Amino acid sequence: MSSSSVFRKISVSLLALVLLVTGMNAAFAADAPAASASSEVKIPPVPFAFKSSPLPNVMVIATGGTLAGKAADETSFQNYRAGTFLMEDLVKQLPDKNKIADVSVYQFGNKGSGGYAIADLYDLSLVVDQALKLYDGVVVTTGTDTMEEIGYFLDLTVQSEKPVVITGAMRPWDVIGTDGPANLYNAIKLAGSGKTTWFGTVLMLNDMIHAVRDVTKSNAHRMDTFQTPIMGALGYIDEEIRIYRAPARALKAGKEDWKTPFDLKKIAKKDLPIVGIAYNGQEMTGGAIRGLVADGAKGIVTAGTGAGGISSLMGEARKEAIGKGVIFVTTTRTGSGTMYGGGEGIIAGDSLNAQHARILLILALAFSDDFETIKGWFEGVGTQDIDGSKLAS
Repeated sequence: MSSSSVFRKISVSLLALVLLVTGMNAAFAADAPAASASSEVKIPPVPFAFKSSPLPNVMVIATGGTLAGKAADETSFQNYRAGTFLMEDLVKQLPDKNKIADVSVYQFGNKGSGGYAIADLYDLSLVVDQALKLYDGVVVTTGTDTMEEIGYFLDLTVQSEKPVVITGAMRPWDVIGTDGPANLYNAIKLAGSGKTTWFGTVLMLNDMIHAVRDVTKSNAHRMDTFQTPIMGALGYIDEEIRIYRAPARALKAGKEDWKTPFDLKKIAKKDLPIVGIAYNGQEMTGGAIRGLVADGAKGIVTAGTGAGGISSLMGEARKEAIGKGVIFVTTTRTGSGTMYGGGEGIIAGDSLNAQHARILLILALAFSDDFETIKGWFEGVGTQDIDGSKLAS
């Protein structure tokens, strides 16, 4: 056989291989399913070209959301499909990245935040921890609808002290006035700065930096939607990153109890229980609570009126559920305020809103079925206050 014939055969074989791999990649990009950490996802190593760079290495872990959304046209702020663009393509469009960080990308999934199950958050948290073994900081991009819940889940479960910044956008990437590029750029800048080391997970949108335990989405459309009631933001990003306060957790930097009890490597996804939220209102019946119990809920968070009050009919349903072993956490629907007291089968949710309390209760029940243990976690991990008399100890 002539050398030219051999060359042609090798070339055809290589072309077929390239087409096969390209097709597989295209199929993955189109479906973009959530990665499974249970199959030991391999995080891409820091690129060789970055290893000699003086810049921090930041991994962007993308899950989709409005930030990666494609609009019907350039002025369609609400008519768009979330989770359409791939993060690798979006990062390439950011200007002056070489001023802030060397950026790598991992596409975890590509859809709206509400499309992810709690079991997916289990995988996401393990992926974040894997990435932080190699990179200096991580940015997680998600949809904003349940961003505060995803962020708090990461805050409670990620074991690394390195910066984790969650961000997204209120307008899709390709409309006029989009906030996506600036949010992504500033989140990378913040993660690479190291300024939130030991803070746990923080949220950064619209130039503002928030503790995920306290932050909430306050408006369906505005770009300044994320607010921290009473406590306020941790800081902001203008030309420089300014941080003026820290989560109480940061005071435990370097200590063993900085980590929460919720190391996901110690449980399986199937251990994550059903936990629901029952919202109180004028003359509400107990139907919501009974329905959640019938659905298999092991815990229920009540969003009560005022200081956590619920109607008499809801109270009767709660008493029945407690008799069946369901654990309750009481919160307020007002948007802010501390819950006190409790009682048999009832835990006061401190200043956690219902969404955050639900995430903590899911994790607590996954790790223990003992009421006093779970109550202790809400009073410790869930109650981030500061005692100045103990700061020197």
